[in-house]
Amino acid sequence: MVKTRGGDRLEAELERIEREMKQATVRVGFLENATYPDGTQVAEVAAANEYGHRIGAAPEAGAKDDRLSVPPRPFFRNMIAKKKSGWPKALARLLRTSGYNTEYALLQAGEGIAGQLRQSISELKSPPLKQSTIDRKGFSKPLIDTGHMLNSVDYEVKT
Repeated sequence: MVKTRGGDRLEAELERIEREMKQATVRVGFLENATYPDGTQVAEVAAANEYGHRIGAAPEAGAKDDRLSVPPRPFFRNMIAKKKSGWPKALARLLRTSGYNTEYALLQAGEGIAGQLRQSISELKSPPLKQSTIDRKGFSKPLIDTGHMLNSVDYEVKT
C-alpha cells in the first residue's frame, strides 16, 4: 500500500498513477502469434464465428447463392456487453490491493477478462449447430471443435 503524507507528495503520487495508466494498454483476445497448425490465424476463425460467414464459392452473376451460411455466434460481443460495467471497479480494487502497481493491476485485469472470454466461449449454446456438423464433430457444442480457439485466448499488457 502506498503511504503518502503531505499534499504535494499526494498530488505527485496521483500524477504518477495517472501517467502510468494513460501510457498502459491491455489487449485481450486472440493475439497475432495465435495460429492453427496449418498457419490460419486464430483471430480470423474467431471473427468468422463471432460475425458469421459463408463457406463455398461465390455464385456467378444472376445465379442462386448456394453457399453454406454459418450464423453469427457473438461470444466476444456478449462477454463485453455483460461484463464491461464491472471492469472499472475491478481495476480500481486491483490498483488498491497492489499498492498502485499499475503493471501488476493491469496484468491481473487482463487475466480476469481473458477468463471471462473463455467462459463466454464455453457457455455459448445458440444458435445450435446443424446436424451435419454435430455428426462430423460427434457433439453439439458450438465454438468448440478441437479446443484450439478456446485455448488461444490470451492477453498482454504494455506499459
